[in-house]
Amino acid sequence: MAIAPVEFVTEPSLTLQLLGWVLAGAALGSCSGLVPGLHANNFALLLAGVAPSVPGPPLFVGAAMLSAGVIHTFLNAVPAMALGVPDAEMAVTALPAHRLVLEGRGYEAIRLSALGSILAVIAAVPLALPITWGVTAVYPTIRDHLALVLAMVVVALVASERTWRGRVGAVVSFTLAAVLGLATLDLSPDAPLEAGGMLAPLFAGLFGAPVLLDALRGSGIPSQYDETIAMSGPLVGVTAVAGALAGAVVGYIPGVSAAIAAVAVLVFVPGRSGDRGYIVATSGVDTANTIFALFALVAIGQPRTGVMVAFESLGAPLEIPILLASIVLAGLLGFVLVIVVGDAYLEVVGRIDYWKISVAVLALLLCLSYLFTGVVGIAVFCVAAAIGMVPVRVRARRVHLMGVLIGPLLVGS
Repeated sequence: MAIAPVEFVTEPSLTLQLLGWVLAGAALGSCSGLVPGLHANNFALLLAGVAPSVPGPPLFVGAAMLSAGVIHTFLNAVPAMALGVPDAEMAVTALPAHRLVLEGRGYEAIRLSALGSILAVIAAVPLALPITWGVTAVYPTIRDHLALVLAMVVVALVASERTWRGRVGAVVSFTLAAVLGLATLDLSPDAPLEAGGMLAPLFAGLFGAPVLLDALRGSGIPSQYDETIAMSGPLVGVTAVAGALAGAVVGYIPGVSAAIAAVAVLVFVPGRSGDRGYIVATSGVDTANTIFALFALVAIGQPRTGVMVAFESLGAPLEIPILLASIVLAGLLGFVLVIVVGDAYLEVVGRIDYWKISVAVLALLLCLSYLFTGVVGIAVFCVAAAIGMVPVRVRARRVHLMGVLIGPLLVGS
């Protein structure tokens, strides 16, 4: 694994410049993370379009982009928790974070997400090099047998459902999403923004619209009363580290999302962590993936995330210590921001008529779909939203909707 020669930043002026670029990236990532429905890849590809014209050393601009990507993975948990909370009668089919919000434990959910992300950063930095060596050794085998690997993932996800109704619903949900992916992923419609194809309407429709539609009948966010974490410290740590390790899988195997990896993590984590464990694991996977994606770019020469596509477009030198320092600093900032902003976000949203918020966010998702993919994107969004309602109604996990990516990969492998 060849890495460019390392030049440490020791001059105070250069260090301050780097800090300034990281803070600028953090501000940008905070804004993007708090916009509901703005997929990280679309955000990153928007960055890729403007980054080459940004005046500044490519290394520092690259550090800012990595910082923005890391902060995005911290802050995007906030709107995911605060928006789309259904009526209490639908708590059984609600997302894990929404169930905690319905119980008045939203502050705890925010802190669990923050801990999952920051502990994953702390664990991933020292583990990145040995894990990358190991994964690089088996990557050719994985690449040559990708269809088999993905098929095993799908079978395992279906089998993890607790009832036969859920398993049948999982197969139906996966199949519908896979057909949708096959029909739309390769489309390149004319759109106002050149920022990354069909992922925006697909993900917004499959995962965002259904929870917002269910929330239209909800009574909003109840009073949140306690920020105490009702999960033991050791279990939080083990789950976060396991999430960090799973982030390596997400970084190397296409089609495997943070949600899929989190389901696998909870199978191996001791104890019954439930919804809390899922939040920690998902946050850990999502954030650690940023670090492992950087090492994947170095090891196999392929950008595995939208942020790394944007980074590669800069031609920035791969000075790993400096880039890792930027990521760690961004992680520390993200940990603080997600708690401060998250608590305020819940309070503000809790004071507004919830149906108005749901309608406004649905309109925003439609607008983003149009900006990224034109009129075709609006049609895709509507179809995806209908398919996204299926797993909820048949009591299956929403994670099976990742068939939208896995299905085309299976057919194309």
